Amino acid sequence: MAAEKTDVRDPAELRSAVDPAVLEEQGLSSMQVAERQRLQLSNVQPHTTSRSIAEILRTHLMTLFNLIIGVCALVIIILGRWLDLLFAIAAVANVIIGLVQEYSAKRKLDAIALLHQDSVRVLRDRLLVEIHREQIVLDDVVELRRGDQVPADGVVISSSGLDVDESMLTGESDAVPKRRDDIVLSGTAVLAGTCRFVVTAVGDDAHAVKLATEAKRYQKINSELRRALEQVAFWLSMVLLPITAIVFNGQMQAFGGWSEAWRTGEWREAMVTAVSSVTAMIPQGLALMTTIAFAVAALRLAQDKVLIQEQPAVEILARVDVVCLDKTGTLTDGSIVFHGAAPLDARGLPTVAQQDPSSTALEGTAPWQQVLAWYGADQYANPTAAALKMPFSALPRHHAAFQVQFSSARRWSAVTFADDAGELAGHWVLGAPDILLSPHVAASVRAEQLLSHTEAVAAGGLRTMILARAPLDGPILDGATGPLGRGERLPDGLVPVALLTFKESVRADARATLEFFGEQNVALKVISGDSPRTVSAVAREVGMRVDGDGVDASRLPEDPEAMRSALATHSVFGRVSPEQKRTMVEALQANGHVVAMTGDGINDALAMKKADLGIAMGNGAPATKAVSRMVLLDGRFDRLPKVLAEGRKVIANTERVAHLFLTKTAYAIILGLFFGLMFWQFPFLPRQFSTVDFLMIGCPAFFLALLPNARRYRPGFLRRSVLFSIPASVGICLAVVAVSAAGRHLHEPAAGVQTASTLCLTAVGLWVLTVALRPLTAARTILIASMYALLAAALLVPISQQYHLFAMPSAELLAVAFVAAVVGSGLIELGHRWHEKKVDLDPLDPVHSENTA
Repeated sequence: MAAEKTDVRDPAELRSAVDPAVLEEQGLSSMQVAERQRLQLSNVQPHTTSRSIAEILRTHLMTLFNLIIGVCALVIIILGRWLDLLFAIAAVANVIIGLVQEYSAKRKLDAIALLHQDSVRVLRDRLLVEIHREQIVLDDVVELRRGDQVPADGVVISSSGLDVDESMLTGESDAVPKRRDDIVLSGTAVLAGTCRFVVTAVGDDAHAVKLATEAKRYQKINSELRRALEQVAFWLSMVLLPITAIVFNGQMQAFGGWSEAWRTGEWREAMVTAVSSVTAMIPQGLALMTTIAFAVAALRLAQDKVLIQEQPAVEILARVDVVCLDKTGTLTDGSIVFHGAAPLDARGLPTVAQQDPSSTALEGTAPWQQVLAWYGADQYANPTAAALKMPFSALPRHHAAFQVQFSSARRWSAVTFADDAGELAGHWVLGAPDILLSPHVAASVRAEQLLSHTEAVAAGGLRTMILARAPLDGPILDGATGPLGRGERLPDGLVPVALLTFKESVRADARATLEFFGEQNVALKVISGDSPRTVSAVAREVGMRVDGDGVDASRLPEDPEAMRSALATHSVFGRVSPEQKRTMVEALQANGHVVAMTGDGINDALAMKKADLGIAMGNGAPATKAVSRMVLLDGRFDRLPKVLAEGRKVIANTERVAHLFLTKTAYAIILGLFFGLMFWQFPFLPRQFSTVDFLMIGCPAFFLALLPNARRYRPGFLRRSVLFSIPASVGICLAVVAVSAAGRHLHEPAAGVQTASTLCLTAVGLWVLTVALRPLTAARTILIASMYALLAAALLVPISQQYHLFAMPSAELLAVAFVAAVVGSGLIELGHRWHEKKVDLDPLDPVHSENTA
């Protein structure tokens, strides 16, 4: 199909072959539509989001840990030692959990289309027909009405009071008027009026799709936990090859040397013990526990209508120190609400008793109140007029004789009641103050004074409108179809009757959530495409401290240093373009901040992608959801504190788990090198080491990773874990080497030395667990006691002895094992106290309080 498309005329040639006059009157013919469909010029939308399945598989399968574990597992399989394969379970589980969690999020995203899947009206063969939006072809004539979403890019060929909401693209909440030859873009919506436009770009060429495609390019999430694991994997990969060679050579020498081992077949046992040593060095369970913690956190948050699209996203919010907020759709819900109304006297000035519009009583049947009720109930009411429906309910008994719908081009609407309407008779005009206070106003009205008053009210972030009245006998437009003509000019003799104020509807949960972030020392930056004055008013309403009227970003220099300076000193920015939003995020990151960006419009997508954490609202643009790391499905801003708590728990608990796993890696490397260089037989089989891992780390770490933990995030996770593991691993190694040396001195059989070594290693390792679980609570004490009980069962139950190939050591060696375990535990206790002093734990940190239990 692609080749066929290049062999025929290009879209410009097709368009030039269509007569514009015929196109406007008749639309495309069936033959023209079929030709464009054959050339793949239909409005087919991309149905995929984020990464492909192949990319997800590659990310989770092709890791250094998995490669090393896979090679070791292959060796064990070739040797036929199937019972020694337990070490591979953690790696397999880690891959499966990660794949399932990310694929589940991908399926949810792929179900979201960039544009709504409503039908659209197109003109074809002189008939107006309804089709699916993906059946639109290039050069189609599409008809739009109030409430429709623009399905493709195009040029307007006819318009009747058309107002378009472009906030999803620009961030500005004001309606944009469109006339003939103006451009309309996909993803925008019709607020008022009707139009027909010719489609000029479809599918991947549409503006909204281009923005979404750029934003959806995959970018790896900035996770400290993931980076720490990658660092561990990298350094292990650098040292494992020479260490493996040392271990393997040492084990061959321990079994009589290379020649003797190959002659007697003991090389198989040497290979098995070498694999046991190497696999113990890899903390594959750490990746598994981290994955489980992320997955459980994602599941809990999903129950609260929070979709985590990448596992580490929950961790990022716990590290965020700056949250960038878009106003429309984040702090506000995008709707307009009525604020107040004040009657005006004969001079057009507010009455003395009602200077504050918000204090005016609204219940009543005065003529102006009935007119406002009519505006609110009108089926063609724009969002501002529709906000009058709730406060004004006393509808007039008489029908309107004529009306003019609102248009943002003229910025007013009107209704006429005839003579038989009594007190209502006249032309009632609702519009912007500066428009109504024009030369058409009555001579008695103090227009300049009223205009100054409305500007003072607007300075507080409110939108103002004037309801004015003109007599029926006033001059009218000649040749018009009604008293107000086609709405191209105002009637004369206008007298302002009431001053109305409106505001954007602020989310009820915004203030409490922002206060919470303030308590957590998280800085807030409001960046919006709307006017700085309006943005500042909304910011003040949700409790932010704002100096002046905010910063007009359109006047900011392009110099990165100037942008960084502005962001360091100001918190509210208006007139911010989509590109500037991304630049601001980059400037904050350059200042050393971890940045979260919230938003709902396509104009936010690029900044959300660049931010460390993008948070999309559930009612926002689907393209924005596709590039975000987190989606608040019900749009509730107050979900974020719980996400923060989950993130803190994941980080704090993963650090504790990392203490255990890195201790294991450290002592495994030291033991491998020691026994390899000394040519001593390694005192563990893979199955024995797997059991030690389960008792010391695996089982406890599973519970430890899920325990409540309110500790605040502190950078340096990997450094603290390494400092913990060094003294702990030294204590373990000294104990195990002492047992092995005693076994050699006493000429104990290999099985006896392995049993005593397993006992010593597990006992000392459980003391490491005890240290990591402090402060001890009843639940944690029971967990530790259970592990000691399982150790006893593993050593004493006959079926376990047969599986592990245990043999009871002599009394002398058993005594050495007990003494070595006690001494090793004491060394670990001293090392833990040194560690606490070294990392200088914050005494105010709740990590040691009982509420972390």
